[in-house]
Amino acid sequence: MVVSASLIPELEDVLQHGSAERRARTLERITSLFLNGADQFNEEHVGVFDGVFMRLIEEIETKARAELAHRLAPVSNAPVGAVRRLAKDDDIAVAGPVLEQSPRLGEADLVDIAKTKSHAHLLAISGRTGLGEPVTDELVRRGDRQVVCSVADNRQARLSEQSFSSLVSKAEYDGILAEKVGARPDIPARLYRDLLLKATEVVQQRLLAVAKPETRAEIQRVLAKVSHEVGAVRSRDYSTAEHLVEELRQQGKLTESTVLDFARGGQYEAMVAALAQLCLVPIDVVDRLMAGERSDPILILCKSAGWEWPTAKTLITARPGRASSGLDTAFANFERLSPATAQRVMRFWQARPAAIGATR
Repeated sequence: MVVSASLIPELEDVLQHGSAERRARTLERITSLFLNGADQFNEEHVGVFDGVFMRLIEEIETKARAELAHRLAPVSNAPVGAVRRLAKDDDIAVAGPVLEQSPRLGEADLVDIAKTKSHAHLLAISGRTGLGEPVTDELVRRGDRQVVCSVADNRQARLSEQSFSSLVSKAEYDGILAEKVGARPDIPARLYRDLLLKATEVVQQRLLAVAKPETRAEIQRVLAKVSHEVGAVRSRDYSTAEHLVEELRQQGKLTESTVLDFARGGQYEAMVAALAQLCLVPIDVVDRLMAGERSDPILILCKSAGWEWPTAKTLITARPGRASSGLDTAFANFERLSPATAQRVMRFWQARPAAIGATR
């Protein structure tokens, strides 16, 4: 290769004696030389440039590395060593362009970076075309909300059942993520049903609006089944409890402490009636929410009322016939749940008692 004879001596000179500006100019000239002939170079020729770039990368400033990354990123036969080095740069301005689009990065490269680098690096990877399951598993496992939303939105990314399950779990209190996950045509049917059960009515209606006719029919079938199951829950007689709670309210004695006293004293009906009164939710709605398998509705009721975890824990354990296991998970969910989200769900329960199956 003719150019190699002139590259090496100049490289040695500029690395030993050149200023930062001279190194940057040399990099610019060599980059242009490579790009101008890239479509004619074989791998041996590319390897010569790779060695040159690798040595210069270690000696140039961030701005110059970022410019190199930007220029090499879309090139189909860009020097592999240089691309990998740029992709692992801690500065996302350098790593970002090649992570987003360089075809020279293999799956093993992406997995390694996804395991070790920042959320910004993960976000850059998440939008790539043709991502495989090993990569998306790491993105979903380590990524923040922005990363997992981007992965869910990337229809060309392949997701394992494990990743789908994790996304469905993360989407429980995140309507935007729920919509993105639910709109994927490759979501397993079982997990799609789980997603629907956890979604708010607003999300359910949006999924219906964008679904294909055959999918829309399945959504409606699942929601109808859930509605039937919710309606089948046997209600208790709350007339006496409601009368007691109303008297306490009129006397100004109906508080969070009252609810706790009822719960600790085994007065389940009075506890439910007090919850309904304090949260302004119809008592038949609270009855069904409390009778469900999940503890999440209790977390929402308590969070929206401004109560702390000890109260939520007491109400969870006060339900007859329900195991007290899973409290660690319930606590984590309670801490993650924002008051604003809880209050939005509460408004839904207050206005639409017949549709509570969407949140159970």
